[in-house]
Amino acid sequence: MSTHDAVKIGIVSISDRASSGVYEDKGLPALQDWLTRALHNPITFEARLIPDDQATISQTLIELVDAGCSLVLTTGGTGPALRDVTPEATLAVADKEMPGFGEQMRQISLRFVPTAILSRQVAVIRGQSLIINLPGQPKAIAETLEGLKDADGKQLVNGIFAAVPYCIDLIGGPYLETVDAVCKAFRPKSAIRAPQG
Repeated sequence: MSTHDAVKIGIVSISDRASSGVYEDKGLPALQDWLTRALHNPITFEARLIPDDQATISQTLIELVDAGCSLVLTTGGTGPALRDVTPEATLAVADKEMPGFGEQMRQISLRFVPTAILSRQVAVIRGQSLIINLPGQPKAIAETLEGLKDADGKQLVNGIFAAVPYCIDLIGGPYLETVDAVCKAFRPKSAIRAPQG
């Protein structure tokens, strides 16, 4: 029997074309795959594929938080184009803004593309849930969550997920335990739970 806390995670892919069936959504499978590899916890996913519509995005985020998701990750809709309204929809439902997540995601992505400066990802807390806007491309999703490692697997730049478990501790959520080879969570010593037998 697993001694890890069960966690419910909301994953939301925001795309007019994918939600209307024009092409296959790659965001949800990428998020689910990464989280399954990165966490020891048993995860229940609440997945949503929705269009770039501000009211729909806000409503979806509220529903996922109300359904008990401790973490909600979105992908898509964070650029400067007129249809990109994910950050506005996310900020509209926020109790607190967590600007460090967006700052770090842009730092990571700037190592690959100069246009990362156009990304507007935000992270917020609503109730006891952490909501994070991620980039739209599966490769960029993994890079921002995991950070950058050298050829020997040594961490060069921390990914944002290293801070997620402790943030969820602080807002009263379940104790997330990461697979160190994928992404090692950081907690102050006083916040580390003894390994369960």
